[in-house]
Amino acid sequence: MRSANAYSLYQQNSVSVESPAKLIEMLYEGILKFASAAKRHIESQDIEKKIYYINRVTDIFTELLNILDYEKGGEVATYLTGLYTHQIKLLTQANVENNCEKIDTVINVAKGLLEAWKEIHQNELVR
Repeated sequence: MRSANAYSLYQQNSVSVESPAKLIEMLYEGILKFASAAKRHIESQDIEKKIYYINRVTDIFTELLNILDYEKGGEVATYLTGLYTHQIKLLTQANVENNCEKIDTVINVAKGLLEAWKEIHQNELVR
């Protein structure tokens, strides 16, 4: 049993050895997963789970804000600051209003960010 726990811990910590690009991709995927769950729970009127998943998405956006590099990123980092902050605002409104449309907006933005991120890093691998 102890070895199974050790293996589980290893799998959880394997994220820490991923490339920074892969970690960002995983954060965007997490937004999509948790925002979709929040929307389902808004629709089913499960307040506790709705709040839980909205908070998870908000936490991811907060982490993305915290890791922005303004020295390297310049205008892009500044743009992303505004975009991420706006998504947090939409999530807060969706939470208060039980508004699935605002969650849909967050999902669409996250899809666009994920696609752009994958494209940028795919092009870097080709070079």
